[in-house]
Amino acid sequence: MPLRFAIFGNLYQPRKSASIQTILNCLADHNAEVSIERDFYNFLTNGQQLPIQGVHIFENNQFDADFAISMGGDGTFLRTASMVGDKQIPILGVNTGRLGFLADVNAQEIKTTIADLHGNNYTTETRVAIEVATNGESLQGYPCALNDVAILKRDTASMIALHVNIDGNYLTTYQADGLVVSTPTGSTAYSLSVGGPIIVPGTHVMSLTAVAPHSLNVRPLVVSENSLIEIMVESRTHNFLVALDGRSEKLPEATRLTLKKASYDVKVVKRAGTQYFNTLREKMMWGADVRG
Repeated sequence: MPLRFAIFGNLYQPRKSASIQTILNCLADHNAEVSIERDFYNFLTNGQQLPIQGVHIFENNQFDADFAISMGGDGTFLRTASMVGDKQIPILGVNTGRLGFLADVNAQEIKTTIADLHGNNYTTETRVAIEVATNGESLQGYPCALNDVAILKRDTASMIALHVNIDGNYLTTYQADGLVVSTPTGSTAYSLSVGGPIIVPGTHVMSLTAVAPHSLNVRPLVVSENSLIEIMVESRTHNFLVALDGRSEKLPEATRLTLKKASYDVKVVKRAGTQYFNTLREKMMWGADVRG
């Protein structure tokens, strides 16, 4: 029976879509059934003038497949993960630009990777996601994040106060520009940029890292992935931003946020032999001589 593939892509950087024809040709060689997200399809056919035929078109999350393919960087992978949701469809990240932590298949590896998928020569990693619930105004977008949830101030002048409880126990009140709650997957993204720890995927924890805290005593905190995190925000503007994998929404300060492990895991396709520490070392340039 032919394998089914759902393809998502970056709509803003044409060079990252240049390998789509190679992928389509490879899938056709294996008699695969291919579906493409409508926005990406329109971008390729109207914007890039690519002659794409023999594929199905779908919108939003109205699809089913054996694999999802994300064409772009890690940001596109996160968007793909939000569309896949709880379908439990493994996601393959193809990046024609720089190596990513999630989109770690480059253009030169496409043919062998597609062949490996058909030959069952791959592994899947399960990554935890964070689910966000509110007690007041509901979130308009998808309520789960693979990387991180950031609670941030909206104005440029004053910090916010974040009252945080862990499993019903009061932790502290952060006086800061915000707070980033990260999964291990997201520990090398926004969390790292504000001083959070690097956490190896598969480690069953989440981290809390303040953004520009008022006190030098504030340090990142690592808690169990099964912890229930409750956050109340005070703000001079009486509202704040909550961003799930970069998708931000405004909420009133009376809103109580509840963060917990999502009821499902995200499945990430990895080529046989792929090592996380190799990617980490390359991305972080550990051991590189950067002297001029």
